[in-house]
Amino acid sequence: MAKSISELQKFYATSLEKVILPNHTPNLYEPVSYLLGLGGKRIRPVLVLAACDLYGKEIGGALAAAHAIEFFHNFSLMHDDIMDQANLRRGHETVHIKYDLNTAILSGDVMLIKAYEFLEAYPLELQVQLFKLFNSTSVKICEGQQMDVDFESRSDVSIDEYLNMITNKTAVLLGAGMKMGGLIGGASNVDADHLYQFAKNMGIAFQIQDDILDVFADSADSGKKEGGDILQKKKTYLYIKSLELLSQTDAQRLSFLYSDQTEVVGDKLVKEARNLMLDCHVKVYAQELKENYQQLSFSHLSAIKVDDDHKKVLKEYAQALLNRNS
Repeated sequence: MAKSISELQKFYATSLEKVILPNHTPNLYEPVSYLLGLGGKRIRPVLVLAACDLYGKEIGGALAAAHAIEFFHNFSLMHDDIMDQANLRRGHETVHIKYDLNTAILSGDVMLIKAYEFLEAYPLELQVQLFKLFNSTSVKICEGQQMDVDFESRSDVSIDEYLNMITNKTAVLLGAGMKMGGLIGGASNVDADHLYQFAKNMGIAFQIQDDILDVFADSADSGKKEGGDILQKKKTYLYIKSLELLSQTDAQRLSFLYSDQTEVVGDKLVKEARNLMLDCHVKVYAQELKENYQQLSFSHLSAIKVDDDHKKVLKEYAQALLNRNS
């Protein structure tokens, strides 16, 4: 019987606590422990374990790959926070604020190196497959991050460009984790590719849902500051599609609100931009797009050659993630 997501989460949380970092050079390793200790949904490593479990293999065999994915993810968060000049991560001080900028850069670097060390645990033939996938994924994530940075100074971002950016920045790591777990579990190359596409398209849908929640969720329910993407003037699907749907006058106003010339700031900025998005019903379009990627994701899950009862755990987990309110 396939393990439940809660069982996989508990197993991974316990295993992560047992990861031993060097006790020398504490200024390098303490920030790593600090960031990992902030928690999070642990979606990526759990998907690695779930993919391995799908084939009835002992999930302990996929643990090193799960750690590699989680360490890489947190490395990218540490450096993203520096680039975004963010003060908080999961309600706590970011590493570069709690410690200092140089420490955050070096601690992030060592997390990346540790991710590679975890993958050394596998037999050579499998190791080659995992490293190749890990490397190509890492490059895509860097490309996605650069696209996100480039969008900040552009006023002509297209929907296709935005979807390409979130695919690279967010979704491919989920896909890589699931494919790694499948390969470790003994999946065929065809099944491994379906696992990748299942998780990648789920990741795209997940990010679109995140964009919707950022603008439209009740902050009391979501636990997030309302309109964070608006305050940061992120060129999300909601913003780009709203420009298409609004009248010329209203589209120009929304564009101005996102420009450096705007005189509107803080809660007033969020309220006015949000109202313009409400006026053009962009949330409906965003939800439809999310559902399209969700259905594409599930079609790949259906194509995997394992028992449907085993796949049910993954489908229910994906549905819970994509219908969350926080």
